[in-house]
Amino acid sequence: MTFFYNLFGFVVLQRLLEVAYARSNEKRMKRMGAVEAGAAHYKWIVLLHVLFFASLLVEVEGLEAKSGLVWPVFLGIFILAQALRVWALASLGRFWNTKILVLPGAEKVKNGPYRWIPHPNYIVVALEIASLPLIFGAWRTALVFSVANALLLLFVRIPAEEEALRAMKD
Repeated sequence: MTFFYNLFGFVVLQRLLEVAYARSNEKRMKRMGAVEAGAAHYKWIVLLHVLFFASLLVEVEGLEAKSGLVWPVFLGIFILAQALRVWALASLGRFWNTKILVLPGAEKVKNGPYRWIPHPNYIVVALEIASLPLIFGAWRTALVFSVANALLLLFVRIPAEEEALRAMKD
Protein backbone atom coordinates (compact mmCIF):
# COMPACT_ATOMS: atom_id res chain seq x y z
CA MET A 1 0.00 0.00 0.00
CA THR A 2 2.96 2.32 0.50
CA PHE A 3 3.64 2.26 -3.24
CA PHE A 4 0.01 3.17 -3.92
CA TYR A 5 0.02 6.10 -1.51
CA ASN A 6 3.36 7.36 -2.80
CA LEU A 7 2.26 7.22 -6.44
CA PHE A 8 -1.21 8.57 -5.64
CA GLY A 9 0.34 11.45 -3.68
CA PHE A 10 2.82 12.14 -6.48
CA VAL A 11 0.05 12.40 -9.09
CA VAL A 12 -2.19 14.57 -6.89
CA LEU A 13 0.74 16.89 -6.13
CA GLN A 14 1.61 16.98 -9.83
CA ARG A 15 -1.97 18.02 -10.67
CA LEU A 16 -1.97 20.75 -8.02
CA LEU A 17 1.32 22.14 -9.33
CA GLU A 18 -0.04 22.04 -12.88
CA VAL A 19 -3.14 23.96 -11.80
CA ALA A 20 -0.92 26.63 -10.21
CA TYR A 21 1.20 26.81 -13.38
CA ALA A 22 -1.93 27.00 -15.54
CA ARG A 23 -3.36 29.83 -13.41
CA SER A 24 -0.13 31.76 -13.73
CA ASN A 25 -0.15 31.27 -17.50
CA GLU A 26 -3.84 32.18 -17.65
CA LYS A 27 -3.33 35.49 -15.81
CA ARG A 28 -0.39 36.43 -18.01
CA MET A 29 -2.16 35.45 -21.22
CA LYS A 30 -5.33 37.33 -20.29
CA ARG A 31 -3.23 40.45 -19.63
CA MET A 32 -1.94 39.98 -23.18
CA GLY A 33 -5.51 39.82 -24.51
CA ALA A 34 -6.26 36.08 -24.50
CA VAL A 35 -9.90 35.04 -24.61
CA GLU A 36 -11.27 31.90 -22.97
CA ALA A 37 -13.32 29.45 -25.02
CA GLY A 38 -15.32 26.48 -23.77
CA ALA A 39 -15.63 27.80 -20.23
CA ALA A 40 -19.04 26.15 -19.74
CA HIS A 41 -17.63 22.62 -19.86
CA TYR A 42 -14.51 23.26 -17.74
CA LYS A 43 -16.31 22.44 -14.48
CA TRP A 44 -17.12 18.98 -15.87
CA ILE A 45 -13.46 18.31 -16.61
CA VAL A 46 -12.51 19.34 -13.07
CA LEU A 47 -15.30 17.17 -11.63
CA LEU A 48 -14.22 14.18 -13.70
CA HIS A 49 -10.65 14.44 -12.38
CA VAL A 50 -11.70 14.92 -8.75
CA LEU A 51 -14.09 11.95 -8.95
CA PHE A 52 -11.38 9.88 -10.66
CA PHE A 53 -9.01 10.31 -7.72
CA ALA A 54 -11.80 9.68 -5.20
CA SER A 55 -12.86 6.54 -7.06
CA LEU A 56 -9.30 5.28 -7.29
CA LEU A 57 -8.81 5.74 -3.56
CA VAL A 58 -12.12 4.04 -2.72
CA GLU A 59 -11.52 1.11 -5.06
CA VAL A 60 -7.97 0.43 -3.91
CA GLU A 61 -8.58 1.10 -0.22
CA GLY A 62 -12.26 0.24 0.27
CA LEU A 63 -12.76 -2.53 -2.27
CA GLU A 64 -9.24 -3.81 -1.73
CA ALA A 65 -8.32 -4.02 -5.40
CA LYS A 66 -5.28 -6.18 -6.00
CA SER A 67 -2.53 -5.74 -8.56
CA GLY A 68 -2.37 -8.48 -11.18
CA LEU A 69 0.69 -10.03 -12.73
CA VAL A 70 0.82 -7.43 -15.51
CA TRP A 71 0.96 -4.37 -13.23
CA PRO A 72 4.53 -3.56 -14.42
CA VAL A 73 3.14 -3.11 -17.96
CA PHE A 74 0.64 -0.55 -16.68
CA LEU A 75 3.38 1.17 -14.69
CA GLY A 76 5.45 1.37 -17.87
CA ILE A 77 2.52 2.93 -19.74
CA PHE A 78 2.05 5.40 -16.90
CA ILE A 79 5.75 6.36 -16.97
CA LEU A 80 5.62 6.76 -20.76
CA ALA A 81 2.59 9.04 -20.32
CA GLN A 82 4.57 11.14 -17.82
CA ALA A 83 7.38 11.61 -20.32
CA LEU A 84 4.87 12.65 -22.99
CA ARG A 85 3.21 15.01 -20.45
CA VAL A 86 6.50 16.79 -19.73
CA TRP A 87 7.30 17.02 -23.44
CA ALA A 88 3.85 18.44 -24.29
CA LEU A 89 3.94 20.90 -21.40
CA ALA A 90 7.46 22.06 -22.25
CA SER A 91 6.53 22.42 -25.93
CA LEU A 92 3.59 24.69 -25.13
CA GLY A 93 5.55 26.53 -22.44
CA ARG A 94 3.83 29.78 -21.55
CA PHE A 95 0.77 28.77 -23.61
CA TRP A 96 0.10 25.56 -21.64
CA ASN A 97 -3.17 25.66 -19.75
CA THR A 98 -5.98 23.52 -18.42
CA LYS A 99 -8.43 25.95 -20.01
CA ILE A 100 -8.87 26.83 -23.66
CA LEU A 101 -7.26 30.25 -24.05
CA VAL A 102 -6.84 31.90 -27.42
CA LEU A 103 -4.31 34.67 -27.79
CA PRO A 104 -5.11 36.77 -30.89
CA GLY A 105 -2.16 36.94 -33.24
CA ALA A 106 -0.31 34.03 -31.66
CA GLU A 107 0.87 31.20 -33.87
CA LYS A 108 -0.35 27.67 -33.22
CA VAL A 109 2.40 25.67 -31.49
CA LYS A 110 3.84 23.13 -33.94
CA ASN A 111 6.92 21.88 -32.12
CA GLY A 112 7.52 18.89 -29.87
CA PRO A 113 4.74 16.28 -30.01
CA TYR A 114 2.41 18.90 -31.53
CA ARG A 115 4.37 18.44 -34.75
CA TRP A 116 2.77 14.99 -35.17
CA ILE A 117 -0.19 14.79 -32.77
CA PRO A 118 -2.88 17.48 -32.51
CA HIS A 119 -3.73 16.93 -28.82
CA PRO A 120 -0.91 15.02 -27.10
CA ASN A 121 -1.90 16.09 -23.60
CA TYR A 122 -5.31 14.44 -24.06
CA ILE A 123 -3.55 11.22 -25.01
CA VAL A 124 -1.51 11.56 -21.81
CA VAL A 125 -4.66 11.99 -19.71
CA ALA A 126 -6.32 9.00 -21.40
CA LEU A 127 -3.25 6.83 -20.78
CA GLU A 128 -3.08 7.94 -17.14
CA ILE A 129 -6.77 7.40 -16.45
CA ALA A 130 -6.48 3.87 -17.82
CA SER A 131 -3.04 2.86 -16.54
CA LEU A 132 -2.84 4.35 -13.04
CA PRO A 133 -5.80 2.39 -11.64
CA LEU A 134 -4.73 -0.79 -13.46
CA ILE A 135 -1.34 -0.71 -11.72
CA PHE A 136 -3.29 -1.44 -8.54
CA GLY A 137 -6.04 -3.64 -10.03
CA ALA A 138 -8.70 -0.92 -9.86
CA TRP A 139 -10.30 -1.95 -13.14
CA ARG A 140 -13.70 -0.37 -12.35
CA THR A 141 -12.15 3.08 -11.99
CA ALA A 142 -10.09 2.56 -15.16
CA LEU A 143 -13.15 1.49 -17.14
CA VAL A 144 -15.68 4.06 -15.93
CA PHE A 145 -13.36 7.05 -16.10
CA SER A 146 -11.76 6.03 -19.40
CA VAL A 147 -15.21 5.98 -21.00
CA ALA A 148 -16.29 9.23 -19.31
CA ASN A 149 -13.04 10.96 -20.28
CA ALA A 150 -13.29 9.75 -23.88
CA LEU A 151 -16.87 11.00 -24.21
CA LEU A 152 -16.02 14.37 -22.68
CA LEU A 153 -12.94 14.79 -24.86
CA LEU A 154 -14.38 13.55 -28.14
CA PHE A 155 -17.75 15.25 -27.98
CA VAL A 156 -17.07 18.39 -25.94
CA ARG A 157 -13.48 19.42 -25.24
CA ILE A 158 -11.69 18.68 -28.52
CA PRO A 159 -14.45 20.21 -30.69
CA ALA A 160 -14.40 23.35 -28.49
CA GLU A 161 -10.62 23.55 -28.75
CA GLU A 162 -10.63 22.99 -32.51
CA GLU A 163 -13.26 25.71 -32.94
CA ALA A 164 -11.17 28.11 -30.84
CA LEU A 165 -8.08 27.31 -32.93
CA ARG A 166 -10.05 27.88 -36.17
CA ALA A 167 -11.28 31.21 -34.81
CA MET A 168 -7.67 32.13 -34.02
CA LYS A 169 -6.80 31.83 -37.71
CA ASP A 170 -9.57 34.25 -38.74
